Amino acid sequence: MSEEPRVFEQHVRWTEEKFGEVTAAGMPAIRTGGQIQTGATRYHTPEDLLVAAVATCFMNSFLAFIEKMHIEVKSLEVVGRGHLERVDRSYEITKVFLNVRVVIESEELRPKIERALELGGKYCFVGNSLKGTVEHTHEIVVS
Repeated sequence: MSEEPRVFEQHVRWTEEKFGEVTAAGMPAIRTGGQIQTGATRYHTPEDLLVAAVATCFMNSFLAFIEKMHIEVKSLEVVGRGHLERVDRSYEITKVFLNVRVVIESEELRPKIERALELGGKYCFVGNSLKGTVEHTHEIVVS
């Protein structure tokens, strides 16, 4: 990535009640809105999207490292859980837990996969941008 800052522009348009639509140039719209506190959720909430952004960033970072290492995985799944807690007079996502499951072809790949998982967490810039912590657990399966 170059040293020049990149700008990511998202447009949010209110559609009804507490719901809206997120759009960005050339991408499909995402329906969003609702309030976790009241349970009025029909679409992804901002909290959902934040956790998804951390999980996706981790996945992309991990995939970039295994590509550089010239190794392949059979499958990869990342389950993200964000903890929304009251802090002072507001709410914050204080922690994001990522549970990562990687399936590999042979036991010999395990040390490289472990290193790529470590680097994926270290260089996930979305997770690094959060005030709260991001924790990882990993399961590596040989199949």
